[in-house]
Amino acid sequence: MGSKNKLKRFKENETFSNLFQPSREILLNDAFELKGKWNKDYFKNDRPIVVELGCGKGEYSLGLARWYPEKNFVGIDIKGARIWRGAKTALEKQMDNVAFLRMQIELLDKAFAPGEISEIWITFPDPQIKYKRTKHRLTNPDFLALYKKLLVPGGLIHLKTDSEFLHGYTLGLLQGAGHEILYAHHDIYKNTEAPRELVEIQTFYEKQYLEIGKPITYIKFKLK
Repeated sequence: MGSKNKLKRFKENETFSNLFQPSREILLNDAFELKGKWNKDYFKNDRPIVVELGCGKGEYSLGLARWYPEKNFVGIDIKGARIWRGAKTALEKQMDNVAFLRMQIELLDKAFAPGEISEIWITFPDPQIKYKRTKHRLTNPDFLALYKKLLVPGGLIHLKTDSEFLHGYTLGLLQGAGHEILYAHHDIYKNTEAPRELVEIQTFYEKQYLEIGKPITYIKFKLK
């Protein structure tokens, strides 16, 4: 995408009523106005909040929001040109149960209060394979502790990835720590019993992976 096109999208992002772009400074100063008030001040209801981390163009947040009107969804990504697509589509389709948040995932507790989130979807994150990148891996122990703080008791986490490495790493970590694995499969498209939200909603990158025959893995779990 050309820089002209990107700039146009960044400018348009500023006009979207369903896209929030708090500065790092605002987040670090705990001054983000929707923290603890997503339902009261934005969604105007008390439905469960489902968050998608690394939402990209928002395909999953939008797909789930269509299927589950009884829940609220927030797609999170740092890439403004990508998140533009999800926010624009939601506005065009007048979907009032989905919002988007442009921020870094490690600051999640600056945007949500403890117990404010009911479910977390982690869709096709960078597996951060190199050892020195472990701290950026979205299922490492520090991130799991962060999610636990923000989830309601018994809240669900979903990991969908094309990375067999990340799938194996996460499974090992969860088993070692005694967390509750509710469902795990190393190739969901070869599993006839896969839940429909796993195979009927596909991201832009997922379609590319499937075209080259890459298996898509999935884990659903609860933190102890």
